[in-house]
Parts: sequence; C-alpha cells; structure tokens
Amino acid sequence: MSETAIIFGIRSIIEAIDSGQTIEKIFFQKGLQGELSSELNRLVKKHNINSSFVPVEKLESLSKFQNHQGVVARISPINFVEIEALIESTLEKKKKPLFLLLDHITDVRNFGAIIRTAECTGVDGIIVPQTGSAPVTAATVKTSAGAAFKVPICKVNHLKDALFHLQAAEISILAATEKTAESIYDLNLDIPLAIIMGSEDRGINPSILRMADYKAKLPLLGSIESLNVSVACGVVLYEVVRQSRI
Repeated sequence: MSETAIIFGIRSIIEAIDSGQTIEKIFFQKGLQGELSSELNRLVKKHNINSSFVPVEKLESLSKFQNHQGVVARISPINFVEIEALIESTLEKKKKPLFLLLDHITDVRNFGAIIRTAECTGVDGIIVPQTGSAPVTAATVKTSAGAAFKVPICKVNHLKDALFHLQAAEISILAATEKTAESIYDLNLDIPLAIIMGSEDRGINPSILRMADYKAKLPLLGSIESLNVSVACGVVLYEVVRQSRI
C-alpha cells in the first residue's frame, strides 16, 4: 500500500463525505470562510469527523502545492464500525468475546503491531477514541501485516462511552496497569473480557482506570520500568489465549 490517500478542495471533500468515504481527518486553513466551507463544516459536525485548523503551509505540504482551496482531507484506508453493532454482532457469535481498548496510543507502528497481535489472538474488535489516537495510515496497515483489514476497529467520542456499552452487555473490563499489586497471572481471564491498554507516556487515564472491574500488571524483573505497549499488549492477550485453552 502506498501513502495514505489525500484529497483536497472543498467540493471534492463534501462529495467524499456524502458518498460514505471514511475520512480520517480534515485540515482547514485558519480563517477560511465562505458558503461552501460552511457547508463542509456542517457535515464535519454532523458526522463527527476529526478536524483541525492549520497554517496554509501545512495544507501546501499535504497537497503537494496543488489548489487545495483551504481544505485537505486524509482518507482512512479502512472503514470503521459502530460500537453498538460491534458488540451486538460479536455476542451473537461468541459467549466469551474479547475486545481491546487503546487509550491514546499515538505511534502508528505500535498501533499496527497491536492490530497484528490482536488478529492472531482472536480479538473481536479494537476500540479507540476519536481524537488523540494514531490514525490508520499506510504505515499502520503495513505494520499490521494486513490485519487492519481483518479486525473490526471502532472509534468512539470517548472510551467511557465504549465502557458503558461493554459493561451493559456484561463484559468485564480489565485495565493493564502498573498501578496495582495484582499480577495478570493471578486473574481468571477466561470470561467475556475487554482489555484496556494505555499510552506509554501517560498510561491509562485515571477516569478510565476507575471504571475498570479489574486491574493487573505484568511482572518486571529487570531495571527498565516498563515494556513497549505493543509487547505488553501481546503478553496480556496471549495469557488470555493460554487460559482459554486450559
């Protein structure tokens, strides 16, 4: 796969949204005005599309100095699923579903590696927040070895929204965090489960952490204080696999 697709021009982006194309993010030139730009703004709000205002130099770089008309959009190479549909369709097929929530994982290669491991361990869906997460780019897809096309990925306004839906469906929430004395190896993970992994720099947001039913950590026997998040995620997911096969 080549670089993530970029489209530019107000009318082109409006048509892309109206046709159901998945837009990863829209970049607006600061101070942009006009009837068409107002129409585009309405669509952005209606469809809850991630957007930001940037200097014209950013737009020129993204569009390779072509006539961008003050707006550039980055198209996602995959289509995202809705949280309600994801949970409902999974529960129809499995008694013990396994979901993965990523709290602001921003590195596209870590994201891709996590998606690849998730596919290998039978994860039924990956849930990320709408903003503050790594986009699904060509690099993400490449690092995932194509798994990004196989594992359903869902975006939500806030991870709390997803947690409420999951808990309402009687799916337990496990937070992988160092802020606990409980070891991952001391818990029963052979249950309907959703695992939260936090960013490497901040970990899991405290408000999200408070909603977890269980908290568990991985033992660290060396002098380094933490694992790479994609490695830690792999260890946790394979412990779920191990327990399900006992």
